[in-house]
Amino acid sequence: METTQRTDQRAEQQSAAERRRRELLEAADRVVLRDGPGASMNAIAAEAGITKPILYRHFGDKGGLYAALATRHTDALLASLRAALDAPARRRERVEATLDTYLAAIEARPQVYRFLMHPAEGSPGDSGFDVGRHSAPLLRRMGEELAEVIEERVDLGPAGQQLARVWGHGIVGMMHAAGDWWLGERPCTRAALVTALADLLWGRLAAAGDKVGGPGF
Repeated sequence: METTQRTDQRAEQQSAAERRRRELLEAADRVVLRDGPGASMNAIAAEAGITKPILYRHFGDKGGLYAALATRHTDALLASLRAALDAPARRRERVEATLDTYLAAIEARPQVYRFLMHPAEGSPGDSGFDVGRHSAPLLRRMGEELAEVIEERVDLGPAGQQLARVWGHGIVGMMHAAGDWWLGERPCTRAALVTALADLLWGRLAAAGDKVGGPGF
């Protein structure tokens, strides 16, 4: 009985800690939406109604909080991209839908995107997060995820695994670079950019067959 009670207490404590962590991440999100890359630990602690040492206790340091926020938003984006790739449509339409899903996400929350992908301007210190050095792992994760999708669905021949990784990272790099430029300058509509990027990708994607036994693409 005593062992069961201790187990129940630990489960309750873990649940409370996870709930509190989620609340702090939501407070951090509100600050990021307001301040973008300039979001600071001081501002996030104030938004959450706690002191900065308590915030450090939950996340370790600014890098730990950044990593938690990055995981939160990257998970949501990858889920949306997967849904676009799984949509019951022709291949060209799924390619365009996937590109549009990424661009729509960064357009809808530009401050979050800038927080994840651009370092804060100005002098270093607690005024902002030094996130530039953290953005590459996010892009690599997205590249590996897309590579897995391509490998399981598209017949790329004997060197398919390697080629799928080349395509996955190449497509993510293209989406990131083109999206970053487009978000800053808005030289065309989102639809026009989607069409142009899909045209660029379409040649080899159109020619490749579906992988035998795979879910199809």
